[in-house]
Amino acid sequence: MDPIIVLLISIIVVIFAWFYVRRRGPKLPPGPYPFPIIGNILQLGRNPHQSLADLSKTHGPLMSLKLGSIYTVVVSSPELAKLFLQEHDQVFSGRTISAAAEAHEHDKYSMALMPAGERWKKARRLCREHMFSARQLEAGAGLRREKLQKLLDYVRECSVNGRAVNLGEVAFVTSLNLLTVTLFSVDFTEFDSDATQQLKETIEGVTKVLGAPNVADFFPFLKRWDPQGIKRRSELHFGKLLAILRGIINERLESRSVQRKNDLLDTLLDVMEGSEYDLSFKEIQHVLLDLFLGGSDSTQSTVEWAMTELLAKPEKMSKAKNELRSVVGENNQVEESDVSSSRLPYLGAVIKETLRLHPPGPLLIPRRADREVEIGGYMIPQNAQIFVNVWAIGRDSSIWPNATSFEPERFLDSKIELKGQDFELIPFGSGRRMCPGLALADRMLHLMLGSLLHNFDWKMEGGVRPDTQEEFGLALHKALPLKAIPLYCF
Repeated sequence: MDPIIVLLISIIVVIFAWFYVRRRGPKLPPGPYPFPIIGNILQLGRNPHQSLADLSKTHGPLMSLKLGSIYTVVVSSPELAKLFLQEHDQVFSGRTISAAAEAHEHDKYSMALMPAGERWKKARRLCREHMFSARQLEAGAGLRREKLQKLLDYVRECSVNGRAVNLGEVAFVTSLNLLTVTLFSVDFTEFDSDATQQLKETIEGVTKVLGAPNVADFFPFLKRWDPQGIKRRSELHFGKLLAILRGIINERLESRSVQRKNDLLDTLLDVMEGSEYDLSFKEIQHVLLDLFLGGSDSTQSTVEWAMTELLAKPEKMSKAKNELRSVVGENNQVEESDVSSSRLPYLGAVIKETLRLHPPGPLLIPRRADREVEIGGYMIPQNAQIFVNVWAIGRDSSIWPNATSFEPERFLDSKIELKGQDFELIPFGSGRRMCPGLALADRMLHLMLGSLLHNFDWKMEGGVRPDTQEEFGLALHKALPLKAIPLYCF
């Protein structure tokens, strides 16, 4: 028999079997009726976080979809998010791995994607005890201050020349340099350079292929053919970044006997040369790549969204600037001591409100059910893919008054924090799979946004209102770049 006919018959049998099990089997979460073969793929649209939020209004906060052959559960309420991410955290600690993430075996070495076994536990402990400890972060404060000064010098030059600043690009350059100076004690990029643009395109290439809908993920038997070429593009972009990291690590290994820099890379190499963690060269590469991608992309998008919202509401920007002027002083710069001591509550509220409306990962990184479990009266099948729609939770009018309005004041008298325990606001996730770099990200966000607001007034190029159209990907970016003209304050 023709292999194509055999394949089609097999697909039809699987679909009918699934419908039969759905009708006669355990009670599954409700959801939209799936089309034959493709299921609910077409209902995802260009912005799945928005489409799924709309569907959940009809089908409820615990909803099931069939994305090709992948059974998917969507969680859209804080109460259910707590059940999945905290109370049943161990059951849902697995990951669904996309074809793009398999490039260069990243899924096997990435702390964000590897199974939550002993090797993963060691990696988490390494982050907690060595990489992101208060002592280690404090050691890099001076270097981060230098990178912020470069940002201010560049924006000041634009101000003198009356030139608009592409806030997404300067946030990218600064967040990447703040990150790499903490990791490697070196700058990675410069403002307005071709090399920076190439690196930005490579990093964006990785985030785009990781966030792109891929038919090979919906029908895993197609992975070997890579019909959309996503895996090939992923191999190319990952390869470029891993080669850069490999060069940095090798150069450091050669220079360590002469001079130590005592940054995060030296810490990792100390661990690799010890015996406690059994850390390999390849694991160091991929741990650094995780931090490289997650730290630069999410920080950039959050700063750009914050400036977008503040430019649309000048009275909110004035409140943040007045607080900075009062606490920091007109002739002083924002320091990490201002951030760590919580002396800037309104600035903190602006960041929380930005993350509520524009979470960097609107669906978090998908989890997987390691076994069958009952949640909220419904059975969640083993190997089900789990999306937690933090974008929908952040805009739920039953939780947040004036949910779509940018109102930082809502957090001034609130005890809600970003640490993964308040499920109304979990942009960095929760439970054992929560982002390990939260402490560094928090410092970087406060420092960069605070410095841009404290030193400059801002107006939109052409006097137009900032656009708020979203572009879905690994991080939630603005569809159109934000360009504004800085006016030097002092």
